[in-house]
Amino acid sequence: MSIRHIVMWKLGADSAQEKLAQAEEMRVALEGLNGVVPSLRSLTVRPNALFVGANFDVVLDSTFDDAEGLAAYASHPAHEEAAQVIKKYAVERTAVDYEF
Repeated sequence: MSIRHIVMWKLGADSAQEKLAQAEEMRVALEGLNGVVPSLRSLTVRPNALFVGANFDVVLDSTFDDAEGLAAYASHPAHEEAAQVIKKYAVERTAVDYEF
């Protein structure tokens, strides 16, 4: 069974324009992990498109072969570096991991 790892963040910026700029910086940092972290099969980051303010602002959708692959991703130095970008902007986080 493979693992899908979904993470959503609320951003601290006040304006929609600032949130979009922050989301883009997060996208670049995280999508740059594709092809770098060996256990990562796919990773996409997108800003929220509808119901701004009511929904989370950014979503990450990623897949791994198994839980060990997700753990390897989480502790990979490139991921830890990308996570610093997230920490600059995110004020809230939620995640779901499921098998498929």
